[in-house]
Amino acid sequence: MNQSKIKFSWVLLIFAAGLLALTGCMSVTPKPGEIFACAKDSDVNKTIAPEASLENFSCVIKKWDGADTLHFNVAVKNISNEDQRFKVNIFLANGKAVGGLLPRKIKKGLIKPGDTAKFTYPVKGVNCAPGKIDLFIKTMSK
Repeated sequence: MNQSKIKFSWVLLIFAAGLLALTGCMSVTPKPGEIFACAKDSDVNKTIAPEASLENFSCVIKKWDGADTLHFNVAVKNISNEDQRFKVNIFLANGKAVGGLLPRKIKKGLIKPGDTAKFTYPVKGVNCAPGKIDLFIKTMSK
């Protein structure tokens, strides 16, 4: 292999790595503490149980574990006639995922009909607005 082919290969490899690193975040980097829409509605794939209503889905960049980190603010309302517990999963296009249960602990009971539960999910290693998002909200069996 001659010298020019080796140089071209290195330049191409560096360019591809840079392009790959940039695809994880949208071009907009919001200011820390500022609440913003996580993505365009067309970029959010929502699968929500019929017993749930998504009341809030927003993002904020704030300090977590010593670094600026993306946080998802999620509020889910129980629109059924029974007490419920919901499982929330959020998947990002870059392979990261977060989620948990609402309410986290059931010592104080489940979510009553008409009540709303909120939680903020941090995404370690992400400090900008995500691109595409898959959001799943399911009911937990009793």
